[in-house]
Amino acid sequence: MSTTPRVVVIGAGIVGANLADELTARGWTRLTVLDQGPLPLTGGSTSHAPGLVYQTGPSKTMTAFATYTMEKLKSLDVAGAWCFNQVGGLEIATTPERLADLHRKQGWATSWGVPGEVVGPDRCAELHPLLDRDQVLGGFHTPTDGLAKASRAVEALIQRAEARGAEFRGLTRVTEVRQEGGRVTGVRTDAGDLIDADIVVSCAGFWGREAGAMAGMKVPLLPLAHQYVRTGQIAELVGRNDDLVEARLPILRHQDNDLYYREHNDCIGIGSYAHRPMPASLSELPETGDVTDDAMPSMLPFTEEDFLPSWEHSRTLLPALREAKIETGFNGVFSFTPDGGPLVGESPEVAGFWIAEAVWVTHSAGVARAVAQLLVDGRSDTELHGCDVHRFDEIETTDAYVSETSQQNFVEIYDVRHPQQPRLSPRDVRVSPFHARQKELGAFFLEAHAWERPHWYEANARLVKDLPPEWQAPSRDAWSAMFHSPIVAVEAWKTRTAVAMYDMTPLKRIEVGGPGAVGFLQHLTTGKMDKSVGSVTYTLALDEAGGIRSDLTVARLSENVFQVGANGNLDLDYFRRQAPADGSVRLRDITGGTCGIGVWGPLARDLVQPLTGDDFSHEGLKFFRLRHAQLGGIPVTAMRLSYVGELGWELYTSAEYGQRLWDLLWEAGQPLGVVAAGRGAFNSLRLEKGYRAWGADMTTEHNPYEAGLGFAVNKKKTGFVGCDRIAGIAAQDVSRRLTCLTVDDGRSVVLGSEPVFVDGAPAGYVTSAAFGHTIGRPIAYAWLPAALTPGSPVEIQYFDRKVKATVTAEPLVDPEMARIRR
Repeated sequence: MSTTPRVVVIGAGIVGANLADELTARGWTRLTVLDQGPLPLTGGSTSHAPGLVYQTGPSKTMTAFATYTMEKLKSLDVAGAWCFNQVGGLEIATTPERLADLHRKQGWATSWGVPGEVVGPDRCAELHPLLDRDQVLGGFHTPTDGLAKASRAVEALIQRAEARGAEFRGLTRVTEVRQEGGRVTGVRTDAGDLIDADIVVSCAGFWGREAGAMAGMKVPLLPLAHQYVRTGQIAELVGRNDDLVEARLPILRHQDNDLYYREHNDCIGIGSYAHRPMPASLSELPETGDVTDDAMPSMLPFTEEDFLPSWEHSRTLLPALREAKIETGFNGVFSFTPDGGPLVGESPEVAGFWIAEAVWVTHSAGVARAVAQLLVDGRSDTELHGCDVHRFDEIETTDAYVSETSQQNFVEIYDVRHPQQPRLSPRDVRVSPFHARQKELGAFFLEAHAWERPHWYEANARLVKDLPPEWQAPSRDAWSAMFHSPIVAVEAWKTRTAVAMYDMTPLKRIEVGGPGAVGFLQHLTTGKMDKSVGSVTYTLALDEAGGIRSDLTVARLSENVFQVGANGNLDLDYFRRQAPADGSVRLRDITGGTCGIGVWGPLARDLVQPLTGDDFSHEGLKFFRLRHAQLGGIPVTAMRLSYVGELGWELYTSAEYGQRLWDLLWEAGQPLGVVAAGRGAFNSLRLEKGYRAWGADMTTEHNPYEAGLGFAVNKKKTGFVGCDRIAGIAAQDVSRRLTCLTVDDGRSVVLGSEPVFVDGAPAGYVTSAAFGHTIGRPIAYAWLPAALTPGSPVEIQYFDRKVKATVTAEPLVDPEMARIRR
């Protein structure tokens, strides 16, 4: 008898069917898949999906998901009929901005291993003869992209999973997720059946919010309608295709007008994102019953007036449409999220209840494989931090926030977006106690996780003229100059030569307390936690395979209380899941109730020491130590550490004292030339010191030695998570390494994800980059073969050109750590 868990999957669309296939392939055959619609055409988003699979995007993870989906669907058929038609993809540009963006996209493809090239107008017209060649400036051709026949793929996947023992039930609505003692125990259906389960996975698509609610889980997605039409017969297509082949031309995207096109035999299908966002109320959807290709709950009535501008744009781009008519159209419902990514993870309250939602056909098999690996192996081979549902803070899961941001993502889905481009709305949702003062200083804010984060201050513009020649950065190209200012150089200069104040409030802070706190942190981290009160430790949290789950700064505030500087809500979720059930460890997210200021620079002690009777000398408060002190009567926790590589402290206090603390430090710093400094300078200075940023420079894909963080692993320590997997590894053993590069021309600033070439062949990709104001040269960190040594030449592809760079020993500034320890 099988001892594998009993699993219920809610939803038999492309995600649920793929998950059933992936689980049964791994031997988990006690599996039941339930869907409220009929099988195999259930009436959800899968049933009407146009099936475009474009692999390339800025996310390495999402590209990997799409590539796996393409490969898997290509291997499937139903009675010889295809599930994936590899016609290729063609994204065309009608503006210079879009053409430049296609070169950037081709760089991503190279970084992630997807074949693709940017081609000229003539080649575009050869690939897709319906195009008006004169409308096109160029295109990005990807030969391995293509069309998924999603409904047919579901049929093939059901057949394969059923052959292994899975059971599929259509026209069966789940009405209750049953639970006991904080664990899922099964589901109840609308027929009154009770189905026992150890694990329940919701793959309910845009019904996912309701499915999650049955387990008390908030699922931050919004159902939105998207327009799709089919034309009548196109004369130029007659005889080219048939009902079996259906399409031979590459799928076409005209993103300058928010449109895409695919063949349906001798007709053209057109999808549009050019219309207003149309949130769909589930209570107003048609009841699930008979489902046909033309009528299903996920297909809402077509609003022709919304499509008319797109129809005119289409007839301009494709002259063959000028004599055609729209035969059919509908507004199809599918899911959007606050950041556009999928939602994968286990409920924080009900163990065994999982979700895999907001997953499009493009990424379906890849996400399903990742979820199957999580369930069976405890870990996905593909890095998932951008997909984990727990990446969002509480404010980002509220109905109002989800609705507004998801609709904005719909509007911007095909826009040319800069990596640092912030939301326009909602803004000023989360602000530090210093916000009023920052606005007075002309802060330019960007946004992350709803926090307003200053990137530079216009008040410092007056100092640009005072920059010494060696600190004056060259002018930038228009792309890298977006969301950047020459003022950043001033703020970096003042940090290195005087003193600057940085807002550290958005840093996630977790209080870990209780008699079990030491043992808890000792188990989860690579560093020694049982140090004296007042110690601060930079350490890593690893996953079971030795990958870097996070990097943390752990400060021992008292015998049984620690403050952990973390990377975000994923760390808090992980800590909560690992906390012992006996109550010996207490966890609190203290971020919103506290605030922090980084006071850094060679004059930092001159600023802080006169404000307190406590000893802030080097001997009185050593590096990586903390002290509870008073500054001008304000109670603070002063931590002697620096992410910019200069003397100074992170000063934390209760939010109620925040503005007073800012004013106190600001006034005391005026004779010393203090400046407020933002994230632009912060990022430049941290790269000069070789300090890594989790999620950008390293993730669970990488072990500490590859990432250059072996020093954070205590060699005498055993028994921590991931310990066995990294035992015996040393820096010299790795085959790849996070590598420091400097750009040879002294002026080209790349932004991340660009491919890096060694001897003319792609060998890695950029993670983080900035202009190094102290060294007067651009810096980039990249994953590259470990065999490269300082002095090795490489090239970085930046849009349509190659930028020469050189492997450089790190850190670039103060390798002796003298500045930070004075």
